[in-house]
Amino acid sequence: MTRETPVRHLDLVRDHTVYSCVMGSRAFGLATEDSDTDRRGVFAAPAPLYWRFEKPPTHVEGPAPEQFSWELERFCSLALRANPNVLECLHSPLVERIDDTGRELLSLRDAFLSREAHRTFVRYAVGQRRKLEADVRQHGAPRWKHAMHLLRLLASCRDLLRTGTLTVDVGKDREDLLAVKRGEVPWPEVERRMTRLTAEADEAAPHSPLPPEPDHARIEAFLIRTRRTSALQTDADDQVVQSLIRDGRVGQPRT
Repeated sequence: MTRETPVRHLDLVRDHTVYSCVMGSRAFGLATEDSDTDRRGVFAAPAPLYWRFEKPPTHVEGPAPEQFSWELERFCSLALRANPNVLECLHSPLVERIDDTGRELLSLRDAFLSREAHRTFVRYAVGQRRKLEADVRQHGAPRWKHAMHLLRLLASCRDLLRTGTLTVDVGKDREDLLAVKRGEVPWPEVERRMTRLTAEADEAAPHSPLPPEPDHARIEAFLIRTRRTSALQTDADDQVVQSLIRDGRVGQPRT
């Protein structure tokens, strides 16, 4: 737990996570012996917490190392904008925790996908490539692990636009990508691959089976339904809500 993360925020993750998974190299099929375990999750803050001026956090770090969780509404908002990191969470092959709300969220994952992914994935890739190029200018070499993950992201974007399906595991490309991570592929060749993958994504975008925009209406209906259920069925033993009630912070005027 970091000093900046209040205990009550960690309680939200502990008590109200609807979905959590492993991401990073382990989900991508690129793990080695020294790989960390990156966990990402979604928690649904109880509806009564929105009835006061101080709203629940949009995200929480912890409690485990390398763990990061989004509140449900924030997660959906980012996914609707085709945020690459968030979209990939919905397609992780390594699910650690899920409840009925989480299962409904996963059932809607195709509703988040659209041709907007072309713009957001490639825009993110451009920014990351500039950082790698700056490393080469300053230090003579890029951060090879970041170069590997950028190639993976570009290939994922291309395949998503071609097929309409987001695949997280790199499959047969594992050894080629790990060779990049080890610095065994010259930087000019890595650049050539990045340029080729970007061009292939650009070519696939106009003919993609993906819809032009995500299905905002389906996602919003899911969010409203989840909030309404929470408002009607909040557990009287919920420690997060009850601690606020005891403190006079829910349903009481502030002086």
